Amino acid sequence: MFKEMVQAARELLAVRSPLDAELMVSDMIGAWWGRRVRGGDVEQVLGEGLVDYAAKAGTPASLTLLICLAYLGTARQGAKAEGAALAMMESGVARPGWADRVGAVKPTGCYVSRDAYGDQDTVICTFAYRFGEGEQARAGQEPNERGRAHPVGQGREHHALVMVVDHNMSGMARDAWVSSHVDKLLEQARAEAAGNPMLLFEEIEPQQARALLESAMKATGEPKTTPPVSDSYSAYHAFARARLKALPPGRKRPAPLHIEAPYSRERRAMLAAEFLASDAAEHLSDPSAASRCADHIIDYGCEQDFSRPLRVSPTKCETFLLDWLPRKVMLSTAEQEAMPHVLAAWVRFAAVRTGLPERGLKATLDAVWEAIGKFPEAYRDPTSFGLDRALLGRLLPDGDLSALARRVFAFPFLQGVHNGVTLDDLNPADEADRRTLLEIDHVGPIDEEHLAWHEEIATRLWEGDPPQLWEAAQRLLDLGHDRHDVLHVLIEIAERIGDDPDELASALDDIADIPDGI
Repeated sequence: MFKEMVQAARELLAVRSPLDAELMVSDMIGAWWGRRVRGGDVEQVLGEGLVDYAAKAGTPASLTLLICLAYLGTARQGAKAEGAALAMMESGVARPGWADRVGAVKPTGCYVSRDAYGDQDTVICTFAYRFGEGEQARAGQEPNERGRAHPVGQGREHHALVMVVDHNMSGMARDAWVSSHVDKLLEQARAEAAGNPMLLFEEIEPQQARALLESAMKATGEPKTTPPVSDSYSAYHAFARARLKALPPGRKRPAPLHIEAPYSRERRAMLAAEFLASDAAEHLSDPSAASRCADHIIDYGCEQDFSRPLRVSPTKCETFLLDWLPRKVMLSTAEQEAMPHVLAAWVRFAAVRTGLPERGLKATLDAVWEAIGKFPEAYRDPTSFGLDRALLGRLLPDGDLSALARRVFAFPFLQGVHNGVTLDDLNPADEADRRTLLEIDHVGPIDEEHLAWHEEIATRLWEGDPPQLWEAAQRLLDLGHDRHDVLHVLIEIAERIGDDPDELASALDDIADIPDGI
């Protein structure tokens, strides 16, 4: 694979600009973005492996590739590529004339197109290449008011990085592309906003753009599974990561997010009380159920939407009602019946508070009413699976439905009588009861150290920390392995790794089967 990549890098010798080269190499290394490899991190195994292979090749094409990797790679890849490139240049290997300008850009403006719902930000950052020594006169430049030169007219290789941030998906970056038609792009964005009251287009500070986009790329992350991003995102990921470093850093809060201060429990309770006392909630017939439903709506907005419980949109309401609630919250029968109606009332209440245009309010309510018909099917009451509600209460004291499977795996014996102990009276959330349950889970004597490790794993599974623990357990169970064998594998890894959370997560990710001798 490395050989094919270095051979493909010959095309870099034919391009005529650093922008084309950067985009080609970004596309090349985007081939492994988000992929998993055995034996380590993909950026180390493949990214640094490509740097080492290119360094040994010693050709003009491999030198050009290293120059681009020094700018576009991770910090480790960049340092290794830069060192190898310098050594090759000192030995006389030729490189294209434009190679010295790779990454030599300056920002020329940052803009955001934002919808009235707050669902999505389309951020546009424009750049131009800096001129090297002796290029000012040839390019027809004139000094600016600070005595620095700037290009006359369009500028040199002016281009725009465009990234789409989805605030209904934890603020992740979902799409990215590059355009060289900067003026046309900005003109079109302004025109769309001028003719649509549901859109806003404005210029923002470069520090704000950098803070927003770095947060978005971090939210997208380097996933273990394919994230819901566009087909082009991986190709532009490295280019975007590098370009953001050209923007000035700053601690300014990203303006497009309108992030509020975190809501305390008291502030959440006050907001719920204001809602229940409002005209929007006066038709709700079950005040107790309505109050609990309002708490869930507010918690979702605070914890999943950047402390914005009052932000409402068709997509956010559908996601809350048909995706988040069925996965995360155990509702009583009364709450299941009340929730869609409480959500519709909340939309009316929030729209008044935030100034959502009438058009947006109507579209959001239409989406809620359409989702109401799907909610009974989307929300499957755990009691319909034959689980006793009292048992559910012991397993889910926090109401977190997503924890049910892993907690049942950790504590499979919670009912009946064993050696005179009534298991129904034991609380798996209590430390003393938890140890009793784990002792009952074993046949015959068990030494204290081994029991302590079982307790450690059970506690981690109960809390879902790290999430890779339950993911690894499920992979092994799917292969048909016995539950106790799976637990012993998890214990062996935790005991061997120790307290390093990153190493533990990585080791769990690498587990594909039970090793011999476990």
